[in-house]
Amino acid sequence: MTLPEELYAELDRRLTPGDALRLARYPGEWPERQPVHTCYVPADAVEPGLAAAWGSAALEALEEHGLPDLGIDPELVEEVLPRVRFKLGTEPVEDLRVDAEDGYRRGAEHEDDDVLRAGAAVATDLAAGVAPPSVGIRGKSLEAHSRRRGVRSLDLFLGALRGGRAIVTLPKVTDVEQVAAFLPVVEALQAAHQVTLDLELQIETPQAVIGPDGAATLARMVHVAGPRLIGLHYGTYDYSAALGIAAGYQASDHPAADFAKQLMQVAVASTGAHAVDGSTNVLPIGSREQVHAAWQLHGRLVRRALHRGFYQGWDLHPAQLVTRYVATYAFFRAAVPPAVERLAAYLDRVDGGVLDEPATARALAGVLLRGLDCGAVDEDEVRAAGAPERVVLDKLAGRRPGGS
Repeated sequence: MTLPEELYAELDRRLTPGDALRLARYPGEWPERQPVHTCYVPADAVEPGLAAAWGSAALEALEEHGLPDLGIDPELVEEVLPRVRFKLGTEPVEDLRVDAEDGYRRGAEHEDDDVLRAGAAVATDLAAGVAPPSVGIRGKSLEAHSRRRGVRSLDLFLGALRGGRAIVTLPKVTDVEQVAAFLPVVEALQAAHQVTLDLELQIETPQAVIGPDGAATLARMVHVAGPRLIGLHYGTYDYSAALGIAAGYQASDHPAADFAKQLMQVAVASTGAHAVDGSTNVLPIGSREQVHAAWQLHGRLVRRALHRGFYQGWDLHPAQLVTRYVATYAFFRAAVPPAVERLAAYLDRVDGGVLDEPATARALAGVLLRGLDCGAVDEDEVRAAGAPERVVLDKLAGRRPGGS
């Protein structure tokens, strides 16, 4: 060795502060289970037993119409269908968002009463142990014409919820200052109602993606929001409309959508927040042909999102749960054998046709954990296939301590 110790010490002196700052900004994967979807339900349609009602409606649609060809191996579909039916009967909704924004159409004169009733309904289900694993509310945006109404609805809903944990979704964010200004509101709501609040930002405007200075607004929003932020949600139709895309071509697989969502992925990478896909407004209702066509579209979009690393999206109708879970379960079950094989080779340092690195091992472990979290696979069968125990998977995936 020819370099003096002083050179090493100078490196440490200059870089150690940055090491701590980077760790604070990029702490790693969120330690808790990420839902596979968020179900948006207008505030006036939220009643006690909503999740079970959605599950029953999904099962009825499946029995009435049968599955069309979804572009998935038929043997794999038959393999996952019993699991899908069980899921629809036990935990059909993983994440519920009471909608007091675009999905709510009854007007300001009814909003107080509807939001209060929705909060009471969710509180009833939480007390009975039949609520979805995560719940929350989407209020109105912080634009001048809606900000007071939006915050008022959050206040009323959380008061009716009576404690616990909830998610607040802030829609149509346009600049970083809106995020910064909203944080004290969230703190005040949390203190007033003794509820733990997480935050999501809905990306529905071009200004939220790239600001007037040409910088990536998304990344600044993520770091201003800090550890309270758990997700960026893509708003399919508002964002497309803002770009002037014709209505018939507004969809979550449009190239313009891919651009925004890829920037979302980059902005949240290693921060603990997630990039979440949007919705399709083509609903599985009507004749069998109409239902099948809507299921084929929804199933294709879910598969496409999964292939691109978006593990959560929006569902707007109970029957969309059918293709959400069929496509999701098929994806994870197909991913298990190669993931286990490559992970075992990585852990055993076995030379093979693929030379994986720690980052790839993190992704392989993450796929297995997501499959376990949503019920696509069981821990016994993953272990039987050769995967390490869950605590090792958590460590490999970079999940912080404290998760499920």
